[in-house]
Amino acid sequence: MSKLNHFLSVKSTENPLELADLALSMKNNSGNFKDSRKGLSLCLIFFNSSLRTRLSTQKAAFNLGMDVAVFNVGEDGWQLEFDEGVVMNGNKAEHIKEAAPVIGSYFDIIGIRAFASLENKISDYQEQVLNAFVKYSGKPILNLESATTHPLQSLTDVVTILEHKKVARPKIVLSWAPHPRTLPQAVPNSFSEWVLACKFDLTIVQPKGYELSEEFTKGATISYSQEEAFEGADFIYAKNWSSYTDYGKILSSDPKWMIDREKMDRTANAFFMHCLPVRRNVIVSDEVIDSAKSIVLKQAENRQYAAQAALFKLSEME
Repeated sequence: MSKLNHFLSVKSTENPLELADLALSMKNNSGNFKDSRKGLSLCLIFFNSSLRTRLSTQKAAFNLGMDVAVFNVGEDGWQLEFDEGVVMNGNKAEHIKEAAPVIGSYFDIIGIRAFASLENKISDYQEQVLNAFVKYSGKPILNLESATTHPLQSLTDVVTILEHKKVARPKIVLSWAPHPRTLPQAVPNSFSEWVLACKFDLTIVQPKGYELSEEFTKGATISYSQEEAFEGADFIYAKNWSSYTDYGKILSSDPKWMIDREKMDRTANAFFMHCLPVRRNVIVSDEVIDSAKSIVLKQAENRQYAAQAALFKLSEME
């Protein structure tokens, strides 16, 4: 398996299953990798809030012996300008053309978390923030969730599926579920492309108007009935997302789309998955998320090993 130049999406790796296997090896043989990247440094830059991503990536770096700095842009730093050719006479004090290479001169790897605005689809899907750091920092970039993808979460999901699957090609269902807030498409986009790249059987079920971009879902079965989609499923992955076509809009908050016991009973005794945080009794009922078939905490635990695998390959010598 070749080294990673950046870790931006599933397209950053030649073989996602090999990377998932590396994460599992790191989980099961932790002593073989301890301090293997000692002397290297990582900067985690957050434009948005985080719990699992922040802590698991720090823990992953510590496991490898790396030094870590965490920088919260909104609270700790200058407002950054990303547009080209602008007159900087407003509230943004520093341009990314200076900020990114300065950070790159201090650290060996840079992690970036920058959510979608959900206001301008073109701008969001061009990944302005993430790509600016790729362009100007001169260092490998680790995507901690961007406007369109969350590869660390999706690598984690693949690792968790590999640990729990009972058949070679499990049926996996990604189901939209209601949420009171407007959420981006990054997690479902990313989950779709990773599951499809691993050649698993993927069904995506959502209300009309919530179809994701075909860039991420080509090859999946698209459904509009949870009852039909759940039949025979081995894994149910619940997630809310706002509309891609009517960009950033909430078109439905129908509580009937919540994942409950009755729907899970249609499956082949499926495992329940969610990236967390989760709105209980909105996204999923207590009886489902608290059941023995819920593996959401297993997913969360695996975040550190997914991050560790990505950091290990990003810092590998040619």
